[in-house]
Amino acid sequence: MNAFLKSREAILMGAIGVLLALIASRFPGFVTPGNLARVFTDTSPLILLALGQTVVILTRCIDLSVAANLALTGMVCAMLNAAAPGVPVAVILLLSLALGAAMGAVNGLMVWKLSIPPIVVTLGTMTIYRGIIFVISGGEWVNAHEMSAAFTGFPRLVLLGLPMLAWIAIAMVALFVLMIARTPTGRAFYAVGGNPHAAVYTGLDVGRTQFIAFTLSGMLAGLTGYLWVARYSVAYVDIAGGFELDVVAACVIGGISIAGGAGTILGTLLGALFLGIVKNALPVVDISPFWQLAISGSAIIIAVAFNARSGRGKGRIILKRAEGHA
Repeated sequence: MNAFLKSREAILMGAIGVLLALIASRFPGFVTPGNLARVFTDTSPLILLALGQTVVILTRCIDLSVAANLALTGMVCAMLNAAAPGVPVAVILLLSLALGAAMGAVNGLMVWKLSIPPIVVTLGTMTIYRGIIFVISGGEWVNAHEMSAAFTGFPRLVLLGLPMLAWIAIAMVALFVLMIARTPTGRAFYAVGGNPHAAVYTGLDVGRTQFIAFTLSGMLAGLTGYLWVARYSVAYVDIAGGFELDVVAACVIGGISIAGGAGTILGTLLGALFLGIVKNALPVVDISPFWQLAISGSAIIIAVAFNARSGRGKGRIILKRAEGHA
């Protein structure tokens, strides 16, 4: 119990509680159950992308193409729906998962087989995917009147008080918790990120594990692409522009180490919720939305510094124990 109270997750829970209390002191309506449900739904795309980014960062990589993947998949789904409104939503969902996974696999293959640094690969594919959106759409938007009711209605379908978008985020969090805790693949993410050289000696294929992580990240980005354009009933070239910064911020705020091999899915969830609450509260407290990027960037720097300091502290403890045994 004492260990949990000192953990990053407990600190984040406390920070979220303090934040909500401060907002409620001026705007009590913000913390009503209905509004908090809307905040969670608004944050669900960030949660989905952050889950994928988490497994990538755990393997000592980073995926800066997630927002572009989201945008391209969303545009393809919207254009398909506009051209063939009768295509079932289930087919659209499968298409979004497959297309997103394919784009993630491209990143993973280049990191695995060509040994190109992940930041270089994903910066390149981010630009390529944005360019493809412009080519296939001609720079034009797909608007609400061109989308079918079934296409736009699925993410908004309410079940037990929450929209389907929120339930999908909850389901994916549960699946990733199980994957990390109960499967060899989940344990491999930590092993590869914690010590790649030792992982090789235990029989793990570092490149293949990173490839799986990128594919999972791409798959979730693709799924989010459909959910995003369907919920907001619009698709355009610059959709989710800059959103990759928020995704990385959610991970590092949640305690996912940029150096790889450390962090939890619960931490990622709390980091995303913290950012979601801040962003939803900004208009309420009359702060310009343009401050959002500054807040996200500051949060990344502070969180990385905090993680680095915690890591040094653990290192000193290990050294002291070693000296004691000596």
